[in-house]
Amino acid sequence: MAHPKRKTSKTRRDKRRTHYKAEIPQLSACSNCGATIQYHRVCPECGHYRGKLVIEKEVSL
Repeated sequence: MAHPKRKTSKTRRDKRRTHYKAEIPQLSACSNCGATIQYHRVCPECGHYRGKLVIEKEVSL
């Protein structure tokens, strides 16, 4: 197994990590109710995913 001869400096380590950053999640509108949702997620408002009812939500009176 190869072992490093010298300690990797903080600058060199940080240069390698420049692409690791938090990104804003992609948002879209629900095709059923129009609520804002993340891609590839069930709509929390109506329970639909890709046009099909996945989770039945209780109707509050």
